[in-house]
Amino acid sequence: MNYQNIARAKAIEQENKKRLLKLNPKLNDKSGIYFLLREDENGFKYAYIGQAVHTISRLASHLVGYEQHIDLSLRKHKLYDEQKNPYGWRVEFLNFPENELDEKEKYYIKLYADKGYQLRNVSLGGQGENRASGSIGERKAPKGYMQGVQQGKKVLARKLSSIAEKHLKIEIRDDKKHNKVSQKQYEKFIDLLKAGESDE
Repeated sequence: MNYQNIARAKAIEQENKKRLLKLNPKLNDKSGIYFLLREDENGFKYAYIGQAVHTISRLASHLVGYEQHIDLSLRKHKLYDEQKNPYGWRVEFLNFPENELDEKEKYYIKLYADKGYQLRNVSLGGQGENRASGSIGERKAPKGYMQGVQQGKKVLARKLSSIAEKHLKIEIRDDKKHNKVSQKQYEKFIDLLKAGESDE
């Protein structure tokens, strides 16, 4: 029974490696930094940056994992496919010697944060004693219910604002143009959209 489970796990790992190689044929199993990148339908960019002693094996383990946020996101959004899944996760990597991985991981996490990516990393990078102290703000759990509600409103406002800016024309209906209540409601709506901007 145990042998069958091991054999099945190995078969799944091999299948996932094939899927990853189809997405990025240059992937290898040497040590390095890997980048999981995606852009959603609203233009929001997301990234997860990790280090691995065996890069493609580590990436394959993310595809079957349940523990990390990125594992669940990969399960939900799947891998990129130009025709079938343009909003899926793309995979990039750079090979580095093992002794440089902590330093390089921290460097690239900061670089992608500075480029405007919403990071799915929990920490600022590094392993063991070399782990950078602190955590990435977006992933910090709210301290209380009201803070969670406020954070949710900001995220929603940011998304609505982005959609409105790119795709919508927002104005008061012709039959309500001279109605003071409608004008106030319009201003209130615009203020709600702006609530997401003040946090960026």
